[in-house]
Amino acid sequence: MPRFFAMTSRGLVDVLADELKEIGMERVLKAPGGCFFDTNWAGCYRANLRLRTATRVVLPVLDFPAYKPDELYHNIRKHDFTKYIAADASMAVDAVVRDCGAFKDQRFVAMKVKDAIVDQFREEFDVRPDVDAKDPHLRLVVRGIANNFAVSVDTTGEPLFKRGYRTGVVPAHLKEHVAAALVRMSGWKMDAPIIDPMCGSGTILIEAALMALNVAPGTLRKRFAFQRFSGFKADEWENELDAALAEEKEELPFKFQGFDVDREAIKIARDNARRAGVEDFVEFQRQAFETLDAPVEKGLMITNPPYGERLLEKNEAIEVYKNLAFLLKQKFKGWEAFVLSGDPELSKAMKLKAARKFPVYNGTIECRLLKYEMF
Repeated sequence: MPRFFAMTSRGLVDVLADELKEIGMERVLKAPGGCFFDTNWAGCYRANLRLRTATRVVLPVLDFPAYKPDELYHNIRKHDFTKYIAADASMAVDAVVRDCGAFKDQRFVAMKVKDAIVDQFREEFDVRPDVDAKDPHLRLVVRGIANNFAVSVDTTGEPLFKRGYRTGVVPAHLKEHVAAALVRMSGWKMDAPIIDPMCGSGTILIEAALMALNVAPGTLRKRFAFQRFSGFKADEWENELDAALAEEKEELPFKFQGFDVDREAIKIARDNARRAGVEDFVEFQRQAFETLDAPVEKGLMITNPPYGERLLEKNEAIEVYKNLAFLLKQKFKGWEAFVLSGDPELSKAMKLKAARKFPVYNGTIECRLLKYEMF
C-alpha cells in the first residue's frame, strides 16, 4: 500500500492528523509540515477531495543523500517516472534547498532533476516531455535539507486551499485551509451558528458553513493533478465523488452571521458565499462590531481582527482589541470567543485571560488562536 504525505501550514499538523483519521486513513504519522498516511489510490483521491486543512497531497518516491550533481542525477534515475504521464505530456519541478553545500541554487537542483527525468523518457520512448511550470501533467516536489533530498509526486495540482470560491479578498485575509483549521480548533460540534464580528471576505464563516453542510471542499474544484496520470482510475474517482455528494446536506437549523464596517468587504464576502453555494446559510451585514448584541444566550465567536503592522495601524489595532474585550464582557456573557492574534501586544490589550492558546501561522505571520470563556 502506498504511503502518501499531506502537507499543511505550521501549527496545523495536529488538526490535519485528526482529519486524516476521520476520513479513514491508516498509520497516520505526524511530521514537520504535514502527516504521512497509508492508503490506496482511491484513498488518495478521497484525501484530495475531502481534506479541509491540507494544502497538498504528495506521493513520496525517493529519499537519498547527495553531495555532487552527478549523485543527484543518478539517484533521480532510480525511480521510473515514465509510468505517470505520456512521453508527449508536460512536467515541472519545484525545488527548495537549504544547507546543501554545492547545491546553493534551487534552480540548478530543479534543472538537474528535470534533466534526469527527460533522459529517462528519451531512452524509453525517444521523446522528451515538455516543461510547463504553470499547468504540467506531472509536478515533482523536491526538498533538499543538509544534503538529504526527498522527492515526491504531486497528486493535487493547484493547492487545496484554492477552493475556487474566493476571487475577492481583503487585506490580511486568511487562506481557506487556515480558516477551516480555526473552526476545527474551536471544538465546534456543528450544532450551533458561529458569528464573526470582523468577517472581512467571509472565509471563516464560509468554511464553517461548508463543514455544517458536509460539502467536501474538493467538489468546488475543476481538476486535480492525479486525473492526468496514466494510471488514473476514473471509476474509483467517480465512486469517491458520488459518495461525497451523497453526504451533503441541503438544510441547516441555523444561519451564520458575519459583520464588517467595510462596505467593500461585505460585498466580497457575499460574492464568495454565493460562489461557494452557501449564500442561503450565511448572512453578511455592514455593521461596526462595537454595536453588536449577542443573537443568542450562548454561542461561538471566531474572528481574525487586524494585526496592525505599521505604527499608526498598531495604535488603531490596540483600540480594536480593547473594544473587542469590552464587547465580550458586556454583551457576550455565556459565549466562547476565539481570537486569532498576530501580535502579543494586541492580545495583552484585551486584558482577558485566555483559557487556551493554539500556535497558528497565517502565511509567514506567527499567530496565536486565543480561546476566551465569557462565563
